[in-house]
Amino acid sequence: MNSVPVSTPADQLGVAAELLALLSDTTTEPRPDPQLEALTLAVAADLPVLLWGEPGIGKTAALTQLAEELELPLTTVIASVHEPSDFAGLPVVGDDPATQGVPMAPPDWAVRLVRAGRGLLFLDELSTAPPAVQAALLRLVLERRVGALELPPGVRIVAAANPRSSAADGWELSAPLANRFVHLQWAHDHEVVVRGLGGTWPRATLPRLDPDRLAEAVDVARRAVCGLLAVRPALVHRLPGSETRRGGAWPSPRSWEATVRLIAFATAAGSSRDVLSLLVRGAVGDGPGLELLAALDRMDLPDPEDLLADPAGAELPERGDLRQAALDGVVAAVRARPDRARWDAAWALLVRALETGAPDLIVVPATTLASLRREDWDVPPAIERLAGVVNLSRRADRAHRADRAVAAGRR
Repeated sequence: MNSVPVSTPADQLGVAAELLALLSDTTTEPRPDPQLEALTLAVAADLPVLLWGEPGIGKTAALTQLAEELELPLTTVIASVHEPSDFAGLPVVGDDPATQGVPMAPPDWAVRLVRAGRGLLFLDELSTAPPAVQAALLRLVLERRVGALELPPGVRIVAAANPRSSAADGWELSAPLANRFVHLQWAHDHEVVVRGLGGTWPRATLPRLDPDRLAEAVDVARRAVCGLLAVRPALVHRLPGSETRRGGAWPSPRSWEATVRLIAFATAAGSSRDVLSLLVRGAVGDGPGLELLAALDRMDLPDPEDLLADPAGAELPERGDLRQAALDGVVAAVRARPDRARWDAAWALLVRALETGAPDLIVVPATTLASLRREDWDVPPAIERLAGVVNLSRRADRAHRADRAVAAGRR
């Protein structure tokens, strides 16, 4: 008769360890992820980042994975369980305080970061830190000093916070501390979660900055920000009126300086508009950020005079809103300096737009351009090609308005 082997508690713990090892054995894959790319770019730009999101949504996991991919040692400090002196330093009285002063001793985690020379400092649960601790964090986030130590350039700072409504004993962030961060709203992607639970998570990689575009990137960033603030001086500094909004992103000279850096990095990396939008709005807020994005779009528009000079070979923007803006700019240029040759060239450009894009985008420019005709100007042949599109669009618009009126009457 075979005897059944006796399983000791130590044996069972060994089997449990094997099972845990199998569960933690995951891989990564390259996957477009705008919020992860925005986080990585901001970290590369050496700007403090604050991730906002509900509990359990993966903020800590994202930071852990980012540190591994960038080969940076991760140091996690839960702000809410520390005293102000843990960041400002503890006074240490020496032999002769009157002549030597009283140095402020840093905590052990700061000493380890300085010794390593590089790392990712993760300040977790920032919104549950009381005001006194937030005040002590100001020097750490801005000056990178903890007690008598200065963190080396190789250390990056990222924080995480829950909205006050879902934070345990949460506090609103103070305006001075909030204005030092790039605020990124962290949301989960169900496909990423499903694949991750299956063992494959997205890979966070350092953005590839094009060495040949660095000077261009700086020029684009400075022209965009300075151009906007020159015509919108009220946006230079706008402190929100409510306490809640002061704890988020808002425009100030400090956050505009961060925005210049973010645009330069995003441009040099060839990042998408979605990533750029996350970064810009995370630095100066939604309203000013959207105005800046619109200003960047206008910078990318072709010069109307160049389009009028060679309408047959003109390269119009692919995006519908930018194409519409470019055509409107051409019509405005003809209105500002009207003559027969420029009027004819504008019609030729509209034909080019019809051949290479959506027909409905030419309706408004064509109608406006027709109103600029002088009595001695012959109707160009190009109008015949456009007339059908304009009339069809008008009939469709009238039918749509009629349908809406009937539907409203039924209600």
